[in-house]
Amino acid sequence: MNLSDPKDLASLLEAFLLASGKPMSVERMAELFDEIERPTPSLLRKALEVLDKSCKGRAFELKEVASGYRLQVRERFSPWVGRLWEERPQRYSRALLETLVLIAYRQPITRGEIEDIRGVAVNSQIVKTLLEREWVRVVGHRDVPGRPAMFATTKQFLDHFNLKNLDELPPLAVLREMEPGPQLVDVEEAPVPAALQARADLEGEPETPREQTSFRSLLAELDSMETGLKTDFDDLRGETDPEEGQSTPEEDRRDY
Repeated sequence: MNLSDPKDLASLLEAFLLASGKPMSVERMAELFDEIERPTPSLLRKALEVLDKSCKGRAFELKEVASGYRLQVRERFSPWVGRLWEERPQRYSRALLETLVLIAYRQPITRGEIEDIRGVAVNSQIVKTLLEREWVRVVGHRDVPGRPAMFATTKQFLDHFNLKNLDELPPLAVLREMEPGPQLVDVEEAPVPAALQARADLEGEPETPREQTSFRSLLAELDSMETGLKTDFDDLRGETDPEEGQSTPEEDRRDY
């Protein structure tokens, strides 16, 4: 095999991607070669271009996402390919989807800020689910009393939704046209955490709840926030492990 020939190299990269089963960066591909035979990054990219062209007219495509390149079945075949798996795809509640939208378009954002926009409390189970799926992470803490955690999306979020970077997020106008149907509203929410229930019991009669913001209104409010999205969080203090996003009762009191 002539590793200096982009066509031969493209076949080898195809084998790498098929065997890997997950996205691979150009740097990771280069590490798989001995130093004496290692192709240059520019040659690897030329080979990837050859591989991309060879996928034309095939059932799969070469896709670049946040973590690198991967070979994947084209989206138009998903209704049939999905039948290979017996279990039904997981459904998510409207509340979880709205929370994820807010984090994606307004990051970094705190739980309290999400609640201010949505008009209702964020169930702790929603935050836990997003952290466990590694779609969001804690990138720091807001420098205000209580120092609430700030959430942002991850590479896994971009990979899952077939995005290379945050600039590829669809315009909010597109999301507005895809407003979730009524069936999402009926998805059963997780139980209220014991700490929140205990607080409610102690407070006696609850206050009149604020009207929940509709998904359409939420997107309209985000229109004014869409520009200047922060993507680099290295300047934020208190970099923490995602598990720290699971709040304790004491943190709950501070965040609200």
